[in-house]
Amino acid sequence: MSGGEWVSTSVPYLAGSAGTGGDAWAAEAAAEGRRGSQRIVRAGETEPPEAVAELLGTPAGQHVIARRRIMYLDDEPCELTDTYYPLDIAAGTGLAGIAKIRGGAVRLLADLGHVGVRVREDVTARLATEREREQLRLAAGEPVLQLTRLTLDGADRPIQVDMMAMPPRRQKLRYEIRIG
Repeated sequence: MSGGEWVSTSVPYLAGSAGTGGDAWAAEAAAEGRRGSQRIVRAGETEPPEAVAELLGTPAGQHVIARRRIMYLDDEPCELTDTYYPLDIAAGTGLAGIAKIRGGAVRLLADLGHVGVRVREDVTARLATEREREQLRLAAGEPVLQLTRLTLDGADRPIQVDMMAMPPRRQKLRYEIRIG
């Protein structure tokens, strides 16, 4: 990495974290000599945004479980992550609470019988909302990258949607694809 640029890859967040204690973000940052941490701001049952309901195949007005987190890199806020789960998968589990999940959410989903086998990510750029500006310490008019990740199981059932907002400065997303 040069000039403080942060290079992030999605793979550690999709494969689970067996044997790592569960914090893929802290492990990724530590591998680069940095400090990654997170704060869970809110968790529980909620009505999802329309785009999330559509991705999860949830009828309008039906609730889901959501977890809102602020991710920090070297104590600076660098990403807002909202993760949504179908109610029938996550209600009554650690996914519905604000405590850290031992082994991570991907591992808990697998323990519950829901293993992601296919992921679709979409990345767009847009202006930051007022909440995003405040939490990410951005100036008015600054953009964010929005990464939307849909995780599906072996039956093509949506089991998780992540909506991430991050300032594009010093940010680089890396996708490595192996064919065959």
